[in-house]
Formats: sequence, C-alpha cells, structure tokens
Amino acid sequence: MNAISPPTILRSRKHTPALILRRATISTHRHFWSAKPAAMARINTSVEDFKKVLASSDRVLALCGAGLSAASGLPTFRGAGGLWRNHEATSLATPEAFAKDPALVWLFYAWRRHMALRAQPNAGHYALAELARRNRNFLCLTQNVDDHPQSQLRMLHGELLDLKCFDGCGYVERHNTSDPLCPALAAAAEDYPPDQTMPLLDPNQPIPDIKVEDLPHCPGCKTGLLRPGVVWFGERLDEAMLREVDDWIDKDKFDLVLVIGTSAVVQPAAGFVDRAADQGATLAVFNPDPEAAAGLVDGDYFFQEDSAKILPLVIEGVTRGAASPS
Repeated sequence: MNAISPPTILRSRKHTPALILRRATISTHRHFWSAKPAAMARINTSVEDFKKVLASSDRVLALCGAGLSAASGLPTFRGAGGLWRNHEATSLATPEAFAKDPALVWLFYAWRRHMALRAQPNAGHYALAELARRNRNFLCLTQNVDDHPQSQLRMLHGELLDLKCFDGCGYVERHNTSDPLCPALAAAAEDYPPDQTMPLLDPNQPIPDIKVEDLPHCPGCKTGLLRPGVVWFGERLDEAMLREVDDWIDKDKFDLVLVIGTSAVVQPAAGFVDRAADQGATLAVFNPDPEAAAGLVDGDYFFQEDSAKILPLVIEGVTRGAASPS
C-alpha cells in the first residue's frame, strides 16, 4: 500500500550518486520542470488518444509520488494543513531530528505506519498493477515509502515498515507490521470516529511523555535505537538500486513516461524522467494541480484529475500483449 513520500525538494549534490550526478549536470536537452509554459504548448488531454499511445508503447517508465495515495486517505503534507502537530514534516524527517528527540520522531512515524497499515489500495494502484502485469517492459519508480515487493517497482526513498539501527551497526528488519511497534508508541495506533480528533494530532494536547529506554532498540548491537527504514533528508539513496535503474533506462529507448501524483523535481528521479524524454519518450502527467503541466511540450499529455479516477480510465481496455523482457 502506498504511503506518504518525503517532501518534494531537491537533494544536495553531495548526496547524489556520482553516476547520476554526472549525467544530470552535462545534459543540455529537455528538462521536464523547466520546459516552456503549458499555455504555449499543444498538450493533449484526450483519454482515447492516450489509450492508443499506451497500447502502442513497449518500454514505459512511471514515476509516482504522494498524490497517488491521497484517495486511500494518506496525507501528502502539502500546502495548507500540511503540518503534523505544528511541525513541518520536513523538520521531522532528518537524522538530526531523530538524534535530538527520538520519541517525537518515532510518534510521527508510528502514526504514519498505523495509517499505512490500515489503508487500502485505491483504483489507481490497481490500474498500475494491471499495466505491470500486461507489460514486462514497464518499470515504476516510487517516491513513496510503502512496501511493495515486486519486480517492476523500485522504492527510491526506502520502506516505512522496515526498521534499521540508527547507530549503523547494519541490522535491518524487513516489513515489520507490528502496530503499535512497542507499548510506548500506543498513542499513535489509536482509532477514533471521523468526527473526533485523535489526541496525538491535536497540538493543543500534551504529547505523550516517552522515555528513550522505552523506544525500540536494536537487537543486533543492543545499544542503538531502531529507526524507520526510510531515506531522510541529508541521507544517501540506495546506490546499488539507483545504478540498477540507471542501467535499465540506458538499455534501450523509451516510448512513454507517466508522472503520477508528483511534481517530479526530486533528484535523481527527475533526472530519470529527463533522460527518458531526451530519448524521445512522450510524457503523460496525472495531477490535479494545474501547475504540474508547466514542463510539458507539444504532443505530451496532461490529465488534471485525481490519479485514482483517471488511471483506471486510461488503462482500461488497453490490450497490448506482454512484451518480452529486455
């Protein structure tokens, strides 16, 4: 189930793998986020036209963000109301924040785990899963932090349900679904009727007093705290995974790139989209925000709708057979 992605900002160069950075900095071709304004481009919004393009496409790349899961009830932490107890989500998603106040950060992530575990996939998720089933040359890059162990998905920002040692001893636990993760975090796993505010989410209510010794500790080194298995700001992405994606993109030209529920400015994901576009791929953006079309050019597609509504429409009835693995 797709969970919330880290906030959409550019990561610093020093945290970008050199292989990715080199290609991003020497490119003089099209940049998705800086192309001519949408008002100047002849952008196609026809569902029927797009179905034909999708049906004729072999290599297809999808980049998914937090907007994909909005219909499943998972907050995106964007715009008005994007705070958690008056904290910016970005201020809690750093190693420094965890070192300073691990109880506060763990309450935030324990609540997110609870939300993700009780959420259900929406129609947009099912549509993408069907596209992956039909086309073996489809690859999805997600900036979300859910747990989807499948061969055609790459988790750029880690996985919310994974745990690892904050002290770096190497201990990792995959797909821990305990909710609450420990008794001290029980306040983050409570359910309330829709007309009631969860006390943990009310900034006027005192936050639970949690001692560090009561938080999850690493069973490997016995001394470090466990932390969520996500990529925080200022941390490196998994370089082996990025190189795998890099090689897959370079293997052959692309026909189509889908940008779903994201503004596509996070590096290195934005660079992957650019490189596919440089190869002549058609771009299709699915986003209710009209500004998301700003980087499109003539012949691209823009659907200003919730992805849970539009993806089933554009993927339904596409009968292209599964392609041979490349």
